[in-house]
Amino acid sequence: MAAESKTKRYAGATGAAIDIILILFFFALPIYLVGFLEGAVIGVLVLIIVLVFSIRVVSQWNRMAVLRFGRYVGMIGPGIYFIIPFIEHTPINVDLRVISTTFSAEKTLTKDNVPVDVDAILFWQVKDPEYAILNVQDYMQSVQLASQTALRDIIGKNELSSMLAGRDIIGEDIRKLIQARIGDWGITAISVEIRDVTIPADLQNAMARVATSDREKQARVILAESESLAADKMLEAAEKYRKDLYAMQLRSLNMMYEISLSGKNLIVFVPTENKGFSIPTPFGVMGLEQYAKDQIAAAQASPKKQPKAKSQGQDQGGSASGQ
Repeated sequence: MAAESKTKRYAGATGAAIDIILILFFFALPIYLVGFLEGAVIGVLVLIIVLVFSIRVVSQWNRMAVLRFGRYVGMIGPGIYFIIPFIEHTPINVDLRVISTTFSAEKTLTKDNVPVDVDAILFWQVKDPEYAILNVQDYMQSVQLASQTALRDIIGKNELSSMLAGRDIIGEDIRKLIQARIGDWGITAISVEIRDVTIPADLQNAMARVATSDREKQARVILAESESLAADKMLEAAEKYRKDLYAMQLRSLNMMYEISLSGKNLIVFVPTENKGFSIPTPFGVMGLEQYAKDQIAAAQASPKKQPKAKSQGQDQGGSASGQ
C-alpha cells in the first residue's frame, strides 16, 4: 500500500459540509413557503434524497474514484463518505486485493514449430488505483489481454522441451513481460503459474514411445551389468570350490537342505562310488570328474596288458613245437 499513499485523496469534509448546508436549505425553504407541517414533510423527503445520493460506504479492500462534473478529484475509502449529490459521482470501484486471472493460448507454434495449447494463471494486484483508473479504460480486461499476448510471445521464443521441463522459468519470463506492459497502469504482476501444456496426440504418442525405449534400454543395461557381476562372482566361487572339495561338498548339502525346506520335494540318493569324499554324498561335479578320470585310466591300462599275454602265448607255442 506504499504506492497508494501517493494517490490523491478526496476531501470528504467539504462534501459533508455542503451536504449539511443543502439539507438545511431544502428543509427550511418548504417550511417558509408552505407552512411548518407541509414544509417538514417536504424537508424529510429532501433529506432522504440527499442522503441516498451523497452517502458512499467503501469496503476495506476497495477504493472509489470521485468525479466532479467529469473531472477527477480524488479517491475515497475505506469507510463512510459524503459527496455532493448531482454534482459528484463515483463511477468506478477498484479492488486492491490480489486477483487471479486465467488466460490461455491455443494452437501456438513453439520455436521448433510444434503447435501447443497452454493454460496459465496470473496473480496480480492494483498498487495505485489512480493510475489504474486514469491510464487505462478497463484495467481488468486489459490485464487479461496483455497476459495472452505475452504468453504467445514467450511460447514462440522457446522450444517444446524447455516448456515441458522448465515451467517455472517460462512462468517467470511471462511475468516479467506482463509487468513491462502493465507497469504504467499502477498494477503489479505477482506471479504466473503454468497450469497445463497440451501437445498433439500423435506427438504425445511418439514422445511416449521414446520414453519407453529409453526405459527399456536402461533396464537392459542394468540387467547385463548384473549378469556380468553375477558371472564374475560365480567364477570366483567355482575357483574356491575347485581348490577345496569339502567346501563343494558342504555347498551341495546346503542346496539339498534348501530344496527340502518346502516339504513338497522328494530327494532320492543313488548309491555310487565316490572316491575322495569322506562324507557320503551324490556324485556332484567333482565326483563325476573323478569317475571319468578313473575310467580313462582303466581304459589306457587294459591294452598294455593284452600284448604281454599274447607274447607269452607265442613263446609257449614255439617251445612246444621245438619239443
